[in-house]
Amino acid sequence: MARLLVVTHPEVTVDPETPVTEWGLNARGRHRAETFAASVAKSGVSHIWASAERKARETADILAAPRSLPVTIDPDLGENDRSATGFLPPPEFEAAADAFFAQPMDSFCGWERAIDAQSRILGATRRIAADHRGHDLAIVTHGAVGTLLWCALMQSPIDRSHDQPGQGHYWTADLETLRPLHGWRSIT
Repeated sequence: MARLLVVTHPEVTVDPETPVTEWGLNARGRHRAETFAASVAKSGVSHIWASAERKARETADILAAPRSLPVTIDPDLGENDRSATGFLPPPEFEAAADAFFAQPMDSFCGWERAIDAQSRILGATRRIAADHRGHDLAIVTHGAVGTLLWCALMQSPIDRSHDQPGQGHYWTADLETLRPLHGWRSIT
């Protein structure tokens, strides 16, 4: 059975002066991605897709390197658009994320609505999976949209209780049915 691996980028360098979409992996994040790459290299992954955001691209490149796998960028795999508020300090961000998940039909302060972000990543994942020819497929994305995707594929209401416990996690699904096989697991 071929699998879909939905992987989120690990830790990043937080810089309030830089757009969130341009944040890169920090040293710990790079180390964790490199460690996970060793296990991905032994798996049947034959192609990696990634969000256009720098942290996801960097993670995908690290995962692809051991076996020289192709990486394809798709902006529809990006995190929910939070550009309306820009950087929020951690306590404010957590409260905003709670509101994002709790009220999926509403926009939090101009953010992309959860229901719209879910539709976007679900459509991209279905399209990518349908066109995939090969063994396992990995998608490198972000925590919120990875959770929204998991909820959609599990036919579960959008709820933050299904969110990853921290950056740098993954879950897998049957590639043919897209039914998740397990919840979030740490990449290291």
